[in-house]
Amino acid sequence: MSNPVTAIPPAPAAEVAAHYASRLSRETDCADVHVAFAQAGSATAGPGFVLLDVRGPALYAKGHVPGALNLPRGKMTPRRMAEWPAGTLFVVYCAGPHCNGADKAALHLAELGLPVKVMIGGVTGWVDEGYRLSQTAD
Repeated sequence: MSNPVTAIPPAPAAEVAAHYASRLSRETDCADVHVAFAQAGSATAGPGFVLLDVRGPALYAKGHVPGALNLPRGKMTPRRMAEWPAGTLFVVYCAGPHCNGADKAALHLAELGLPVKVMIGGVTGWVDEGYRLSQTAD
């Protein structure tokens, strides 16, 4: 029996695996970021990436993911980004699914030749997961 789910047959498993592996190479989520920071245990150990809140300073001050640095896309100059060691992975986020600021920032960083992932969900996803926001400069 055909229905909207079965009307188009699924792709071969290898094709599906390649699709999701590719997607996960460009995205992470709030839960994984939370676990990475929890496992790092201290600011000196670090989670293996730099978390960037790409919203404006006023929104950052109202509440951001603990451990995130505020760096809007317009301030991501080659000179500024060179302050981190070569090969540093940047994880960017913005307000949430209704905002494409993280996508624009990821594109910009990639055009600078930097490794980058988007934290899908942004602040909205972080709060939906039940995690707290920080209002202090991290």
